[in-house]
This record gives sequence, structure tokens and C-alpha cells, in this order.
Amino acid sequence: MKNTIAMKATFAFVAFLLVLTIAAALWYFLSGNQYSTYLIYTPDSVSGLIADAPIELHGVEVGKVKSVALVNSRSVRIVLSIDKTAPVTSASVATITSRGLATRGFTGYVLIALEDLGDDTRPLTVRPGEPYPIIPTAPSKVVTLDTTIGQVNENFQEVTELLKSLLDKRTVASLKQSANSLQQVSTALAANTSKLNAIVANTERASRRFEPLLQSGNDTVKVLQTQTLPEAHALLESSDDAVRALQTQVLPEANKALFNLDNLAGSFPDLASKINRDPSIVIRGSAPRALGPGEGK
Repeated sequence: MKNTIAMKATFAFVAFLLVLTIAAALWYFLSGNQYSTYLIYTPDSVSGLIADAPIELHGVEVGKVKSVALVNSRSVRIVLSIDKTAPVTSASVATITSRGLATRGFTGYVLIALEDLGDDTRPLTVRPGEPYPIIPTAPSKVVTLDTTIGQVNENFQEVTELLKSLLDKRTVASLKQSANSLQQVSTALAANTSKLNAIVANTERASRRFEPLLQSGNDTVKVLQTQTLPEAHALLESSDDAVRALQTQVLPEANKALFNLDNLAGSFPDLASKINRDPSIVIRGSAPRALGPGEGK
């Protein structure tokens, strides 16, 4: 009797395990048919990316990371399991992205974000030598608190080294000397404040004296514009009239007189020759003398 009950319990337990195994196999088979496998290769760091990390398409979870493996010193291969209903095409690009304050732990996690960067809606095909289709990758966006602090630390160290190279002993000594010189100048200005105030006051009084001088200068300019310039203009006009009269009246008469003098000077040699031949011309003139007896015409 006891053996019969034990055998029944054993059979029941075996049957339960068998049903559970079959159900698990069916679930695995059905779930496997609902997902497609893809590959991505990236040269970026994948710190914090682990198996079962979510895969999102436009912010909606569409799959899980199956495995992360190192291919070589410059490349990492990531196997993705993505829902077949997700529109993964030739335009899809994968980006390793972080959320939260850190890349590990409860305060943050790393995921893979899918985006479409084009209009090519053709499905991805398997390349020769690869077991699954490959999704192109974009530069990682792992910007978290720990990575940011590390980058800030590196930048601070670079700035420190730069300051050390710039602020050597000579530069520091020059800066100190410049500060001392500025201090001396400030002390001298503070000690001569009363003198500076006096200079400013004298300058103000001098500027007030400039106003009458400027006013007299303005009056002079007005007199020059209203009286002197018109008179000078009238004088120039009268000069133009005098020059015009000289050109039209005086110069022609003078030219005529010179012409007559030239003719008169030209007749002097003939007159001298005649007087030399017959001096009596001076007394009786140049009229012909009367013929004597026996003189014919």
C-alpha cells in the first residue's frame, strides 16, 4: 500500500516536471519566433552595458541585449534580440546611451537606442560571413555623473599643468612687482587727491573762460561772412571790370600808338639821309626847288 502511494507521488511529480518542461519549451519556441537577432559592432566603451539591458526604439522598449563580447582591442560585438514587429530597416542606427547618475547600480543604467536617420525602409540583410544582420552604430552618448567627474578631473589636471608651465618663478616675480607698482601708484594718487581736485577745479574755471572767447570767435566769423567777404567780392568784381576795360579799350589804343611810333621810327633813316644830302631841306622843306635857267624838267 505504501509502495503504491509512493509510486503515484513519483509519477505525479515526474508528470509535473514533464508538463513544466514542455511548457517552457513551448514558451521558448514561441518567444523565439517573436524576436529577431541582430548584431552591432562598436569601437566605443560599453562600460555598464550588460545582458538583458533594454533596447529602445524612439523611447519604446522593443528588445533586450543578449550578449556583449570583446572582438579585439578596438571592437566590441553586441548581440541584440529585437521584436519582429519593430520597424528595423536599413535606415536604423544604434547608439549606446546612458541614463541616470552612473553607468552601473541602482542610480543609472546603459541601454541601446535605435533611431531612423534616413528614408531607406528596406529590411536589413545578412552580410557574407556574419550570422545575423548588422545594425550601424553612432558615437556613444554615455554621459553620466561618474564619467563627467572623470572628464572634469582630466580637464582640471590639464589646466593645472598649463598654469604650472605659465606661472614659473620669473612670471610670479614679475606679477608681484607689477602688483607692488600698482600699489605705489594707488598710494601716490591717494596722497595727491587734493592736488588732483585743484587741477580739476582749475580746468573747470578755464573751460568757463573759453566760452567768451568762443563767442567772440563766432562774432568774428559772422562779421567776416556778412561784411568782409561781400566787400572782397565787390572788390573782385570791380577788378574784373577794370581788367575788362583794360583789355577792350586801353590795350587796343596802346597797340595803335606803338604801331605809329614804329612807323615813325622807320621813317627816321630816310629823313636823315635826305638831310645829309641836302641840308637845305631843314630850312626850305622837302618841296622841290625851282628850275634855273637852262635847266630842263
